[in-house]
Amino acid sequence: MHILPSSAIKELQDALGPKGWSMEADILATHNAEARGKFAGDAGMVLYPANTDEVAKCVAICATHGIAIVPQGGNTGRCGGAVANAAEVILNLKRMNRIIEIDARDFTATVEAGAILQTVQDAAGDRDLLFPLSLGSEGSCQIGGNLATNAGGLNVIRYGNARDLVLGLEVVLPDGSVWNGLSKLRKDNTGYDLRDLFIGAEGTLGIITKATLKLFPKPRHVATAWVAVPSPDAALDLLALARRESGDAIAAFELICGFAHDMAVAHLPGLSAPLAAPSDWYVMIELTSSRPKDDLNEVLSDLLESALEAGLSSDATLAQSEAQRANLWAIREGIPEAQGFEGGSIKHDVSVPVSRMPELLTRGMAAAGDFIPGIRPCPFGHVGDGNIHFNFTQPVEMEKQAFLDCWETLNRLIHDIVADLGGSISAEHGIGKLKLDELARYASPEKMKLLRVIKDAIDPDGMLNPGKIVK
Repeated sequence: MHILPSSAIKELQDALGPKGWSMEADILATHNAEARGKFAGDAGMVLYPANTDEVAKCVAICATHGIAIVPQGGNTGRCGGAVANAAEVILNLKRMNRIIEIDARDFTATVEAGAILQTVQDAAGDRDLLFPLSLGSEGSCQIGGNLATNAGGLNVIRYGNARDLVLGLEVVLPDGSVWNGLSKLRKDNTGYDLRDLFIGAEGTLGIITKATLKLFPKPRHVATAWVAVPSPDAALDLLALARRESGDAIAAFELICGFAHDMAVAHLPGLSAPLAAPSDWYVMIELTSSRPKDDLNEVLSDLLESALEAGLSSDATLAQSEAQRANLWAIREGIPEAQGFEGGSIKHDVSVPVSRMPELLTRGMAAAGDFIPGIRPCPFGHVGDGNIHFNFTQPVEMEKQAFLDCWETLNRLIHDIVADLGGSISAEHGIGKLKLDELARYASPEKMKLLRVIKDAIDPDGMLNPGKIVK
């Protein structure tokens, strides 16, 4: 194991004080662990700066000693983007968690990067405003990590990815200098958009320390329905109908296969099937409005009646209470946990143009079935924005490890189809370590050259999160 220079350790300890670092094995174990268990870190030191100045000092010290830094937020990522080795240090931003300002006139929130997503949502809600980024891990993920991975989530169809929700950033650069790009401006054409360089860069170009985020009027009305549809094709026709009939009031449009629904209801306590008869495919639709007099239940009810008459659905239920709505969301959000009860799961986070989703599902499930007979497809996700979590559960009679050993080959089969359909092998989870080789395989040579040029220009010594996105 590489040992960090004692002089560097001393300088970092002095810069941060006793609460600003740890080298204890049990604490390091939590930071070196990776959410899916596919990677194991080996960092011997974690840093907890309390402000931007301390982040800058840490970066400058490490740059002087040639020590690479791995920025880390809530450590909820799915692609190994926050995994560090023994020659690197982890810089965790959890102490930098202030909500600096909620501005109800500019409709903005200025926050530190370590602020928990749910805390930002709640702070906005207290001012009758909405920060719409919504993820399954929102109770523990941090804003800095959300922006570093350009997180997607449940409301992209209405509000866009994390990138679309940012007005300004403050970023510590690889040499320890600070770029203050915090701004509430919605129009600024003064040269290259530096902000967008750092969003989605996974900490490889700079460490985000503060952000100014867009807020929206808080919804006053919500209507949610669970719909049985005959096919993904019908789901897309329903989406188009819903957009027209609701005045584009759709906040979420989720496609769920019957197997995913059945797993969640069977394995997770307190959940009940929304509809009496089973279906191969379901859609969950949620409409929201901030208008004081909108009757979204009537809008959604009329929409569901039209869908039934058009043959786009066979049955549907409209949530009549918050408890019923919570049950629908619990089914959708509980699918990843429920998969664990059925054995091994091989996952894909992909996107294609919305219109190509049925073809992706048809071709992908056929290819997987030919490769592993008896495999159980488990696709679900934000089909309204073209993103599907195209997961597969092991055959009932197959050993778990034998199934997981097929991960790379199955990835290649699915990703080849995604690429053929003009899609992306990473819709919202990033590249990290997991998809490093996949990005190089599917991206154009021109894109890879530009990525490397940008990395070398901003971080020529490779001090920030090395081995992520580009080698």
